[in-house]
Amino acid sequence: MSPGVIGQAAGLFAVTNVDDLVVLALFFAQGAGRRGAVARVVLGQYLGFAAILAVAVAAAFGATFLPGPALAYLGLLPLALGLKAAWQAWRQHRHGGEDEEPEAGQGGPEAAAVAAVTFANGGDNIGVYVPVLATAGAGGMSVYAAVFLVLVGVWCAAGHWFATRPAVAGALSRWGHVLLPLVLVAVGLLILAEGGAFGL
Repeated sequence: MSPGVIGQAAGLFAVTNVDDLVVLALFFAQGAGRRGAVARVVLGQYLGFAAILAVAVAAAFGATFLPGPALAYLGLLPLALGLKAAWQAWRQHRHGGEDEEPEAGQGGPEAAAVAAVTFANGGDNIGVYVPVLATAGAGGMSVYAAVFLVLVGVWCAAGHWFATRPAVAGALSRWGHVLLPLVLVAVGLLILAEGGAFGL
């Protein structure tokens, strides 16, 4: 395993996933104090990134599951989730935060929602990964995949670390219910706009 390839893979992952740290921190903050929430965020992040990697690897071998223009419409996923989170935050505020307490093991982000946001937010990464993987050969491709999957865990740990720093945790606890919908809606609109969806 060439150190050069490992370094290139790590650099490529870091450059293409910086924005994921903010989203992860918000998801971890949303699940603070909820049993199993951390595991669900990590599982969702791995599922979403594994889907990105699977599509990129398949495309590198010549298979295309989604035509290029269709990738832009992945922005509808975080947009819908952001609007749903905004509706829930508004409803809770309207009722004075007196919604019923979730049962143990419930509440906070669901793995499927995290996976959907991760996949949609990484749609543009596919376009970057495909040519790199296609030229890396089977051996290099496996190194890239292994490094990427290890770094997903590092990203999850970093997102959780940020979300649990006292100053950050306090801010996210106070404003997270507003920030999460805003970030998800912004991510969704950015994906739609950058991809030219709906003629944007």
